[in-house]
Amino acid sequence: MSKNPTEAAATSSTAPAWATLVATFFGAGRLRPGPGTWGSLAAVLLWWALASQLPAAARVPVILVLIVVVTAIGIPAATLDARGCRTKDPSHIVIDEVAGQLVTLIACPIHWKPLLAGFILFRAFDIVKPPPIRSLEKLPEGTGIVVDDLGAGVYGLIVLQLALHFHWLG
Repeated sequence: MSKNPTEAAATSSTAPAWATLVATFFGAGRLRPGPGTWGSLAAVLLWWALASQLPAAARVPVILVLIVVVTAIGIPAATLDARGCRTKDPSHIVIDEVAGQLVTLIACPIHWKPLLAGFILFRAFDIVKPPPIRSLEKLPEGTGIVVDDLGAGVYGLIVLQLALHFHWLG
């Protein structure tokens, strides 16, 4: 699913190499079909691998730092890459999915069912963009690209934590 219907496979960019590398999350955004899904999956797998090596008490602080770092680096990278492509929100930019997916996974147990549920919930909220998420896309450049996915991540976080609290995941 292309983020921008007018985007005609314009994935080449005149952006600095670092910006494209970050914006595509080291190439995950170049995978087809559904680059956003690949970016989210990469974030889940990265978090699973990292969190599995951390003591449980360190997981929430570490994921919060990761979210801040990914967002702080992702916004300028997305801005530069989108400008370089001359497209408002190119589908190959997936650093926004990485940031939003990590938000959904805050305090998520490192087991396959909650991780899968978090992945599905984030993707659903990212695609549907319930209010007021869609309005966040109107923010300028990389801010709009990234912040709407952070909003989808918050929705995913809330629903996932409710599912965990009420033992809906078994």
